[in-house]
Amino acid sequence: MSRAESNQLARGNPIQAWAINHARTLIASLGTMTRQPASSFMTIAVIAIALALPAGLLVLLNNVSQLSVDLDNNAQISVFLTTNTSEKQAKSLMKKLRLYEDIDQVTMINKDKALLEFSKISGFGDAIEALDSNPLPHVITVQPKVDPTRPDRIQYLLKQLNKLKQVEMAQLDLQWVKRLFAMLEIAQRGIWVIASLLGVAVLLVVGNTIRLDIQNRREEIEVTKLIGGTDAFIRRPFLYTGLWYGIGGGLCAWLLTTISIGLLDDSVAQLASLYNSGFQLHGLSFSETMSLIGFSCFLGLGGSWIAVGRHLSDIEPS
Repeated sequence: MSRAESNQLARGNPIQAWAINHARTLIASLGTMTRQPASSFMTIAVIAIALALPAGLLVLLNNVSQLSVDLDNNAQISVFLTTNTSEKQAKSLMKKLRLYEDIDQVTMINKDKALLEFSKISGFGDAIEALDSNPLPHVITVQPKVDPTRPDRIQYLLKQLNKLKQVEMAQLDLQWVKRLFAMLEIAQRGIWVIASLLGVAVLLVVGNTIRLDIQNRREEIEVTKLIGGTDAFIRRPFLYTGLWYGIGGGLCAWLLTTISIGLLDDSVAQLASLYNSGFQLHGLSFSETMSLIGFSCFLGLGGSWIAVGRHLSDIEPS
């Protein structure tokens, strides 16, 4: 459709005219960028690298967090019984524990079998045979039901088990996982600090690029003002240019992050297989990708808005 046809079509509809003018400016601003491929590519590359760094760190943090959740879901409570508890009493206690609402699975390690296995592994077989009695107690391993919305239930179950008459000690060896979660929280805040600082850097880069574009088109702006062009009309192509920078930078940041995760995926899978784990790295989800591109567009528009607002008012026709 030609310009004359579009003007005639939109003449009686101001909303349609507004949409056509904005679409025209949007496409024209992209054409202006393509006529300066080197500078446009460098600006988009800087935005992409600045956003890919925190995005990649956030993806790795999410993967480590998921691994920690898997470890937390495999939590086991070791229940050490008193030394005078017989095997019959231990089995009776197991039946009682299976009735607990918060317990998923119960198994027992017989003290005689445990001592025999220990003597084989430790190499102290002769010393163990010299003992008058078995010093090891029966041990019951409890697999609790994990409810992510009620993380305190495992601790409550642990207190209940410690109060049982036949129990010497019930132990949940997951303190290192709790410490890991605390470190992950600190790392997440650090990533947001880095993302904020790099976001400011992107604003400055886009703002400086738009400032140079304004200076290069100074005469065009002066002529437009002489014939009655408003600041909003003059501002529009520069804002759309910033938007295109944001879109390009966000897409390239997603591409860089995806490629980086792909390069690490095989190595992580090989390491996980050594621990008999099927863990695999996961990249950015659809919502995270949209958030990344949206944040990049926001930075592009913000940088161009700041530059236009600061420098456009300084240009007046002489």
